[in-house]
Amino acid sequence: MRALQTLALACSLSLGVVAVPVLAQVDKPVHLVVGFAPGGSADLAARLLAERIKDDLKQPVVVENRAGAGGRLAADVVRNAPADGSVLMLSPIVVTVLAPMVFAKLPYDPVADFAPVAQVANFQFALSVNANHPAKSMKELIAWYRANPAKANFGSPAPGSLPHFFGVMIAKGSGIDLVHVPYNGGGPMMNALMGDQVTAAIDTTVEQVELHRAGRVRILATSGATRSTLLPEVPTFVESGLPGVEGTAWFAVYAPAKTPEPTLRQLNAAINKALAGADLRERFLRLGLEPTGGSAADLAARMAQDTARWAPIVKASGFRAD
Repeated sequence: MRALQTLALACSLSLGVVAVPVLAQVDKPVHLVVGFAPGGSADLAARLLAERIKDDLKQPVVVENRAGAGGRLAADVVRNAPADGSVLMLSPIVVTVLAPMVFAKLPYDPVADFAPVAQVANFQFALSVNANHPAKSMKELIAWYRANPAKANFGSPAPGSLPHFFGVMIAKGSGIDLVHVPYNGGGPMMNALMGDQVTAAIDTTVEQVELHRAGRVRILATSGATRSTLLPEVPTFVESGLPGVEGTAWFAVYAPAKTPEPTLRQLNAAINKALAGADLRERFLRLGLEPTGGSAADLAARMAQDTARWAPIVKASGFRAD
């Protein structure tokens, strides 16, 4: 037997054939962990994606909600999961980019504990005012702020959130001292805005668009490099005369560190194929999500770019979560 194996190896070498290991593939049901409650944009994005990658993976893909601690609980679960592609995390930028800037201690290291798989979608922020506010544009709001410094404030859905830091960016870009008013969620913040308890509100565009369309609030600008597909008639902050005031959040998929490279490529290919489909793109756009995709290296680069973008803004805010 050994002689036959030796002969086979010798023959393969003489023919220039190199033995190639079998590609690692996902071979059991996949759990896509989301660190937020059912019904939110992260959960909906995960469920839409899961439904469309299961056929390519030839495995069931189950969304598992592990809500708590702003997504950090889910991250802790996934970092300790088997590194075989069977447990993944769909996460917003806050978990892997923002949290390390505002928490002195985290139960995970976003670089050492996770393997990037693919970016899934971008989403924009918007600033709105009460429908009865005199400002009809960012230029008019900035002038109003200067004339009414005691009311120069903005609300965000949470302290240390990206809308909070986007407000800091607006303040810096406009040269105005703005007081941050944090709320416990987007709902209470928008109620406060409609009740004239805060001058402006910053949150994701999708969280404000229906109130804007109903005429209860007025969105003055959105945060992307281009106009939001939800509100193509509303200018960006840059178009509104605030150069450099730009930024989007995103969702991305991660696997535990040390997941085999062939498995990561298989997962990446399935996600990119799903995002290229017209049906998923249409569903995402209705949710205010702009499909992205790309390679794992693209996601790693985006993380580095956004760390460089937001780190000075977070530092300027003076905010620490612990």
